[in-house]
Amino acid sequence: MNIRLLPSSDFPALLQEIPQPPKKLWATGALPDPNLKLLAVVGSRDYTSYGQQVVTTLIGQLAGQPIGIVSGLALGIDALAHEAALSNQLYTLAVPGSGLDERVLYPATNRRLARRIIEAGGGLLSELSPTTPAAKWTFPQRNRLMAGMCHATLLIEAAEKSGTLITARLATDYNREVLAVPGSIFSKTTRGGHQFIKLGATPVTCGEDILDALQLDVTPTTGSLAPSVNLTPLETSVLAALHEPVERDALIRSLDRPLPEITATLMQMEIHGYITLSDGYYQALV
Repeated sequence: MNIRLLPSSDFPALLQEIPQPPKKLWATGALPDPNLKLLAVVGSRDYTSYGQQVVTTLIGQLAGQPIGIVSGLALGIDALAHEAALSNQLYTLAVPGSGLDERVLYPATNRRLARRIIEAGGGLLSELSPTTPAAKWTFPQRNRLMAGMCHATLLIEAAEKSGTLITARLATDYNREVLAVPGSIFSKTTRGGHQFIKLGATPVTCGEDILDALQLDVTPTTGSLAPSVNLTPLETSVLAALHEPVERDALIRSLDRPLPEITATLMQMEIHGYITLSDGYYQALV
């Protein structure tokens, strides 16, 4: 990877507005276009299937929009956010908690993902000199960059004392938009997000909520079912049954049609992004 020291004129513009802006920045790959709205996506390393569905669905609904996805290259929600951005041809920038030299790039398991980000026209950015290894102190410093350079921060799954919340708190301090995805009141992984919603963060349940927060026009996206699409009677029945997640066998029994016809229809609806199957439950995505 070709690592370069950036001139201050190439620093992301919003970083100049934060207290103690970085004095040096190293980069590899492409920097974000100044016309993009940057969205930091943060969340737990120990994500649930719900968190995975949220990342895939919300970022999928941003496809085609002038938005760049910024995250920390970490295991969990961070990596899922970068993957979803790549899948939907959105620009993505990784800000790791280490230098950018591949020998120290953290975590090692995501070095291949880092290369794919660069190959797809994205980039990596760090305030640390290239050979600086990750340490406890480097992650809060990294979080400050993410919160500072982005127009908004989206919080997906975080426990009450999660390090992920540092980024959200910094975004609040920097007068940026903080968005949080609500979840089950019984889940420890959503308590951090609920805490921020109580403090005034914008609840997000669809891509349109993100577009609205970023002051972008709301237009139909990949994750939205266009009105012109003609569903078969069975597909319509499937979506009507999925007003909440439904266990696979229960859904099949409720449709009262030949099993081969049902399974073929469900497979096609998954391929087209209308429904998803996770942990044995089908859920509508439109």
